[in-house]
Parts: sequence; structure tokens; C-alpha cells
Amino acid sequence: MADFQRSHPIIARWIALCAAALALLAVQGEFDFVMAHGIGGKDAAFVAATKGPDILPFMYLGAKHMVTGYDHLLFILGVIFFLYRMRDVLIYVTLFSIGHSITLLAGVLLKIDVNAFLVDAIIGLSVVYKAFDNLGGFKSVFGFQPNNRIAVASFGLIHGFGLATKLQALRLNANGLVPNMIGFNVGVELGQLIALAIMLAIMLQWRRTASFERFAVAANALILMAGFILMQYQLAGYFLGAKA
Repeated sequence: MADFQRSHPIIARWIALCAAALALLAVQGEFDFVMAHGIGGKDAAFVAATKGPDILPFMYLGAKHMVTGYDHLLFILGVIFFLYRMRDVLIYVTLFSIGHSITLLAGVLLKIDVNAFLVDAIIGLSVVYKAFDNLGGFKSVFGFQPNNRIAVASFGLIHGFGLATKLQALRLNANGLVPNMIGFNVGVELGQLIALAIMLAIMLQWRRTASFERFAVAANALILMAGFILMQYQLAGYFLGAKA
């Protein structure tokens, strides 16, 4: 914790510089990708044209959505950042997977209507939560440590609704909807496994170097900032009435 306190001035300068750069990009209109994480283009056209069960393409779409889902990936990165035992990684990732599978399928099949911007803002909050936890913020600022297993499972439910809102925005055909959504969910899990394997490989290599101890705090500070930026843009979309 002493190292963390000594690192604060450096981290503050890094965050200020990154925030200024991101603000400049936003003013110039170059940061639209924060709002654009969804299913569009040819993928959306394919979904709209699908009239029956077509499981494999929906598996591909699910995997693609997860692998390119920077909000989900940032959260997973935060979750595994300080997990050194594979057993712990499996427990937390399984809890997250169960959570988002439940609400992904329930949200689409039961037509649960939630605001996409608010859901994505909470997803941004989940990124903030995990980075703040990794920095020891709860203990040092509030004097307590939340149950991370409950938190990860709960945020998994929110991430599932985030996936569901992207699908609800498309013209899903009722014919074949159940098998297609199951296929999409399986694809999401496969995409998550691919992304997780890559992240773990990188983390394992990084942890063997001296730079991990030097820059782990700074990395989580940047993840924290990214979560705040995601929240900001989603809340702006909600209050300004942008199209989800």
C-alpha cells in the first residue's frame, strides 16, 4: 500500500494526459466507437434475413461480439489481473459466464425491455469497480472488502442484458429464435475463452518480468479511467436522447 501511495502522483499525471487526449478525440468526433459497440452492417442484415434455425452463423456472431467487446474484455481483464491460480480464474469466469448467459437468453426470449444506455453505463461501472478493487480502494477508502464472487456474478447479469439489448435492437425472427439464441450464447462463451486464453498468456509472461510490479498499479488506473469514460459516453447518450 505504501508503494501505491507513492505511485499516486505519477498515475495522476498519466490519467490527466490520457483524459486530455481522449477529450480531444471526442471533440473531433473520433471516439464514436465507444457508442458503436453493437451488431451492425452485414451482421445485422444477416440476422434480419434469418427465417429459421441457423445455429453456426449465430455462434460466429456471438464469438465475434465477445472478442470485439472491449467493455466485456476490460472487465474480464480486471477480474483476472491478480488471480494467480487457475482454479480461481475458472471460478470467477464461470460465475461471470453463468450470470451473462441467464440474462442474455432471458432478455431476448422473454422480451425484457431495459434501456441499452443505462445497462452499458453499469457495464462501465463494473470496469471501474474491478479496477478500484484491484487498487485496494475499498479497504483503503471505505475500510471494507466486498465479496468479489457475488460482485462478479452480479455484474455478469448486467453484462448479459448488455448483450441482449444489442440483439433486441435487431429484427429477430420468432422462427428458430430459441436455437439461434442458444447458438449465439455458445458463441459468446467460445469468444470469451479465446479472449481469456490470450489475456492469460500475456499476463503470465508479464508477471515474470520486473515491469509487472512497477506498472500493475498504473495499468489498473488506466482500466479505471476507461470504465469512467465508458460510463460517461453511455450516460451522455441516455440524457441526450441518442439512438442506442
